Amino acid sequence: MIAARLTAQALAGEPLAGPVEVAERLLAVQAQDPRGARLAVRARTEGQGAAAVDRALSEDRSLLVTWLNRGTLHLVRREDYPWLQALTTPPLFTSCATRLRQEGVDERAAEKGVETITRALGDEGPLTRSQLRERLDAAGVRTEGQALVHLLFLAALRGLAVRGPVLGNEQAFVLAAEWLGPQPPVDRDRALAELARRYLAGHGPAGDRDLARWAGLPLRDARAGLEAIAPRLEQRPDGLLDLVGRPAAAELPPPRLLGSFEPLLLGWVSREEVVGPHRLLVTNNGIFRPFALVGGRAVATWRLVGGRLEIEHLGRVTKAATRALEADAQAVLAYLER
Repeated sequence: MIAARLTAQALAGEPLAGPVEVAERLLAVQAQDPRGARLAVRARTEGQGAAAVDRALSEDRSLLVTWLNRGTLHLVRREDYPWLQALTTPPLFTSCATRLRQEGVDERAAEKGVETITRALGDEGPLTRSQLRERLDAAGVRTEGQALVHLLFLAALRGLAVRGPVLGNEQAFVLAAEWLGPQPPVDRDRALAELARRYLAGHGPAGDRDLARWAGLPLRDARAGLEAIAPRLEQRPDGLLDLVGRPAAAELPPPRLLGSFEPLLLGWVSREEVVGPHRLLVTNNGIFRPFALVGGRAVATWRLVGGRLEIEHLGRVTKAATRALEADAQAVLAYLER
């Protein structure tokens, strides 16, 4: 099964053409770590640098980042944003309101905060988080602690703001309507069917609980989406589902370094097949560490220290795999510089 999933994830087989194609295949790439999202693109493409992601965000406007599935920042195509936003954000409003109250922001102050954010973005164009903090502080809206983040979260949940262009080392916020143009109405049943199809395209084989977990939706919604595309599905002997007519799985990829919050660890209920005994790849506070993949399994972690990439093996690794990982480390550094 791991070969099939690696192929669906575009980690095995032919590389994809660029960042937009990666977002199309995976549907949504977790992006609260900007470097991790760019390294997810690197692992699935060839011959480009991290700047290609920045161009797609800033110049082409073909990609954007916003809070979607599970209330986490994701990198998505602009054409997938309307229906993913409409489908996956409604379950998040209650937790957002709760967190705002915990941060000392009541409902009235939250409304004033969202109004201040949207007015500033409309009047001044793209603004960074620190610039929006200044505008909120001037308006007398609390931004201490996690209040600022959850005010921005609320504006995003309402479909008012998204993260668009990269300004220096930050990704600035913009008004969704101005940056992306008018958004089409969303039919929820069709959106659930598209969610199921697109999820399996990048994650199959998988089950209904995998889809529900990944999207942050109730199991009944995942099952409704899968039922809507039932003629396009095949049931595997292991009980999992996949799209009919998918090409055979490619060979396992060569040793490769993957970034933090790598989609391969986030797409299913269980990550046991990849992580094996190395469960500390995912820390207790929900951080998914950068790791090395050899033979479809995690064998090492890595980190950048002073411009150098240091690999820490978790067990025995062959000399050939070690050399391959060292070569890929240089490729990672080169990618991040381009």
